[in-house]
Amino acid sequence: SPDVTGPSCPTERLVLQLPARALLEGDTVTLCCRGWHDGTVTGVRFYHGDRDLGRTLCGTQLSLSPLQLHHSGRYRCGGWVNSGPSPCWEKSAPVTVTVHGECGNGDG
Repeated sequence: SPDVTGPSCPTERLVLQLPARALLEGDTVTLCCRGWHDGTVTGVRFYHGDRDLGRTLCGTQLSLSPLQLHHSGRYRCGGWVNSGPSPCWEKSAPVTVTVHGECGNGDG
């Protein structure tokens, strides 16, 4: 959809999507792990850099809230993609999350 960033014609069977807008401290953002052509994805895990964030209770989504500067970085997702005769484990291409700090500090 037009409000989401990610590869326009991905060759991967798994895609990590995030909103195509500036991300500010204090915002909430949801990363969505999707199978290409809406293929079924199960057992989804999220990664921030090399760190495994584990599985989420939301299945294919990871919510970052409230956003803080340390949330910036490269994210990926991995999961079992059901395509063909048997599911296979795939990882998405990395996407970069950039969190912008507040403008000014309220002192005028």
